[in-house]
Amino acid sequence: MVQIREVISELNPWWKGKISTQYKDREIYYEIQKFMKLPQIIALVGLRRVGKTTLILKIIEDMIKRGFSSKNIIYFSFDEFKDIEIREVIKVYEEVMEIDIKEGKYLFCFDEIQKLHDWENQLKAVYDVHHKNIKIIISGSESLFIRKKSKETLAGRIFEFNVDPLSFREFLNFRGLSFEPRGLYEKELLKTLNEFILSQGFPELAGVREFDVIKKYITESVIEKVVYKDIPTLFAVKDISVIKILFDVLMEEPGQLIEISKLSKELGMSRQTISQYLFYLEQTFLIRKLYNFSRNKRKIERKLKKYYPAFVSPNLLFKEDTYFKSKVFEWLIVNQLKAEFFWRDSYKNEVDIVLINKKFEPLEIKYGDIETKGIISFMEKFNVKEGKIISLKKEDILKINNKVIRIIPAFKFLLEKKRLEA
Repeated sequence: MVQIREVISELNPWWKGKISTQYKDREIYYEIQKFMKLPQIIALVGLRRVGKTTLILKIIEDMIKRGFSSKNIIYFSFDEFKDIEIREVIKVYEEVMEIDIKEGKYLFCFDEIQKLHDWENQLKAVYDVHHKNIKIIISGSESLFIRKKSKETLAGRIFEFNVDPLSFREFLNFRGLSFEPRGLYEKELLKTLNEFILSQGFPELAGVREFDVIKKYITESVIEKVVYKDIPTLFAVKDISVIKILFDVLMEEPGQLIEISKLSKELGMSRQTISQYLFYLEQTFLIRKLYNFSRNKRKIERKLKKYYPAFVSPNLLFKEDTYFKSKVFEWLIVNQLKAEFFWRDSYKNEVDIVLINKKFEPLEIKYGDIETKGIISFMEKFNVKEGKIISLKKEDILKINNKVIRIIPAFKFLLEKKRLEA
């Protein structure tokens, strides 16, 4: 209780004065705003250092600007307070502010809530009693619903939002850059795209170009915190060094087809353990898994999967070899599109990404020479009329066997995505 009292006023400077955030527009912010008037809990989840806390502080700032009492807003981070309970924080808040939360309207913001034991039941108890007069926002650097129990406990009471690394459009905004009309600034956009790749989507690395700074930031602010701190706390991991080895392999060679049985032999561990460790890396947002596309869902599960890291090794970023540059380029597009599927047949024809909306859309990623064999094979097999090839800077329209393939420069393709709302 004494510890909470010591930090609570420091975590809530708006109780004594004004709040000023270093916020710059994020696309997810406008999605969150649509749900603020509903009683359900808002959960922000995502990789460490992608800006979840900044989003919470922006919500607080805007609430105060709209006339909500600053003293009726509490922010608390459980990152260093794993052995306390939510009700203790609320009790100290009531004592310090000399209030009763049963009276009035309040906003409760709980950061890194997954650090608490039994957090879901604690939160449910607060929500069930106070949801008519208290809005709750929580965050976590893992999926909050890893355990089935968590989802069942909070069913109907929570909306989860994934906070991703910066998009290219957001990166331009963070840098204060506006290249319009785009056709006039293609060289500048290409240069900025390369700078965006160096940042790997981390807001604090926007504009940083030094290898040693990027490496130290990635290693100490993300990898060491997630691999050596978060994962051991969340899961009963026998050998954390194996998880680090798995992640290092994927950081150095993104987009690998992983054969679990082969990997288990190489590492001297069971297939089940390797599968679990890959799952832990997924749930803490360190890797993305892509399934081999098929119309048959059972076949999808049986086929080999591809894995991409959330960020690549800083060593890879600065290599001049075309092969490594192409791997980084592929990694960028896969993560920017939040891809879920690729395609590869028994003849090794391959498409890097298959988007599934109302129809199937194949996307090939080509850093250098344009090849169409894989994408044409997909289009013929699945009777698809149009496809895309994302290139570094080439632009063209190809017509092959009554199929249309648009070749689009990456900077243009990424900026065609949904704009920030006004």
